Amino acid sequence: MASCETCQYAAIDEYTGEAFCDLDLDEDEVIRLSHSKSKECPFYKDGDEYKTVRHQM
Repeated sequence: MASCETCQYAAIDEYTGEAFCDLDLDEDEVIRLSHSKSKECPFYKDGDEYKTVRHQM
C-alpha cells in the first residue's frame, strides 16, 4: 500500500502537520472511494520527481 505522504496529491496541514489528499474529486468519486473495499488508493501518483533521473544514472 502506498503512503499518502509520498503521493503527488498530498498536502500538509499547516496547523496539524498531517498529510491529507488535496485531489479535487467530484461527489461520485468520493462515494465510490469511500465504499471501496480496496485498501489502495486508485488516485495515488508517486510524487518523487527525481525517480526517473536516478533510474537513468
